[in-house]
Amino acid sequence: MTDAIFSEIDFGPLKEFLEDDNVTDVSYSNGGQVWLKTLDKGVYQVIRPEINNPLMEKLAFQCSNVMGKTFNMAHPFLDAESAELRLNFVHDSIATNGIACVIRKTPAKIRLNKDKLLNEKYCTLQVHDFLMKCVEGHCNIIVSGETGSGKTELVKYLASHTKENEKIITIEDTLELHLDRIFPTRDIVAMKTNNIASYSDVLVTCMRQNPKWILLSEVRSAEAVMAVRNSISSGHNILSTIHADKAASIPMRMYSLLETNQDVSQFLSTIHRYVQIGVYVKGYMSKALGRFQREIMEVTEFYVDESNTPCTNIIYKKSIDGTFAMKNPTKYLLDYLSIQGVELPADTFRLGNVNNGGANNQVDLNDLELPKAAA
Repeated sequence: MTDAIFSEIDFGPLKEFLEDDNVTDVSYSNGGQVWLKTLDKGVYQVIRPEINNPLMEKLAFQCSNVMGKTFNMAHPFLDAESAELRLNFVHDSIATNGIACVIRKTPAKIRLNKDKLLNEKYCTLQVHDFLMKCVEGHCNIIVSGETGSGKTELVKYLASHTKENEKIITIEDTLELHLDRIFPTRDIVAMKTNNIASYSDVLVTCMRQNPKWILLSEVRSAEAVMAVRNSISSGHNILSTIHADKAASIPMRMYSLLETNQDVSQFLSTIHRYVQIGVYVKGYMSKALGRFQREIMEVTEFYVDESNTPCTNIIYKKSIDGTFAMKNPTKYLLDYLSIQGVELPADTFRLGNVNNGGANNQVDLNDLELPKAAA
């Protein structure tokens, strides 16, 4: 019902950007500044005098009516959400240089595909195929990166390669994944938390729905961390995102979000035991390519060794100078995948060495593929 009403809202000159598939975010602030975030150019300013405070105030008023909320000095923050748009307004009583607004587009589509990933140098063929094997082998995967780096899009792409008969439940506080709309014939339940149903409440119900995969849009609170921990320790598989500056730091970043004095070593052991893969995605303006670039910079394996010590194995890492470092996965990951019916050779990446995690190698990955035995 909200989506039908939302379609009647007059976005005026903003409609140009909402209809442009290349634009992912629109930011308005400072009495008339309009900034766009796009897939190819990153963030830049456009001059649109017709987009001004009166227009944004009118838009906020329309959104508040649609959402049944109040937006004034007494209620200076407004969140509005449709199927493919998220809007956040800050009243000019708080934003003293004029009303502020951010519009994020969350289309019900998967922007990534294998050809796009390879052609735009998002990742190498080896890394792509390895991650596909990890999804096939039901690895728990958490994608890290900064805001706008493309974490959610990568999770959607990974989720699109889960098996048709595997039930998926998405748990979000703001709707971004839209897998139920992208795959209308699949067994997918989309759940949304609110001030009545918390992550914990939704997760209890989620478990009773018997999912194979649980997708958390983002781990950004203590409650979300506990939801992840409870999901993975109960045998469910998860795909999720988190703000972290590298894949190897994901477990410690999760610990930092906790609001309790839980023993750090015990918590890290749990995460390293049950989360198999961490991925770090970075978005930046590439001088070499002359456009905004998103790419996988790091893939890390987490495991607990025989002495119950949390360990990391950085399988893939791209350096600032553009070189790649690779290691083979450890026996722990290979054994896990084997139990799930996915066999990879010990020398997965043909590095010519096998030593649990393999030795660190500088390699040219342009023409390499996973061995045929792994397919």
